[in-house]
Amino acid sequence: MSVGRVEVLVEEPSSEAALAHLLPRILGPISFSVHSHRGKQDLLAKLPGKLQAYGKWLPPDWRILVVVDGDRGDCRALKRRLEDAASRAGLLTRSTTRGTAPWVVANRIAIEELEAWFFGDWAAVQAAYPRVDTGVPRQARYRDPDRISGGTWEALEHVLQGAGYFGSGLPKIEVARAIAGHMDPAANKSRSFQVFRDALAELAAA
Repeated sequence: MSVGRVEVLVEEPSSEAALAHLLPRILGPISFSVHSHRGKQDLLAKLPGKLQAYGKWLPPDWRILVVVDGDRGDCRALKRRLEDAASRAGLLTRSTTRGTAPWVVANRIAIEELEAWFFGDWAAVQAAYPRVDTGVPRQARYRDPDRISGGTWEALEHVLQGAGYFGSGLPKIEVARAIAGHMDPAANKSRSFQVFRDALAELAAA
């Protein structure tokens, strides 16, 4: 069965702004809607009830994507929490079916934050903010976007401020929109982004 629509649940408006640019490039003609929340805890608190509600009316050709930040926490425990919420709602997940049956929910974790995905496509950062150092991805601290210590949001702010941008603080929605507008999903070096992208590409190819 081809997929007709994807419902995407994210933590905050900056994620919504980024995905508004990225999803059409991955999903092609499949329609989607992105629903943002007031942070990670708000999303996690509301997720069980929302999935229960989806389970009562979701059309068979719709899918649900849940995207949360790892935030230096226990990603295995977070993934279990997401998977359990789907299971209690009677919704099959991509992780549990492992290709043996059509899944309804895919849970994806940005490790450790959305900004890791921006470090994974430094050409997009350069296109949005031309004064940034082209050699950032070769520096040991930034070489693996998913292993940047001290917080990827803070790291991105540091790099952009070092290039003369946003001296008074990083406007997350503006930055997310600007960088995502230049991102190439096929070229991203962040492993967590690649897992996210591949789940959506699977829907597009169905």
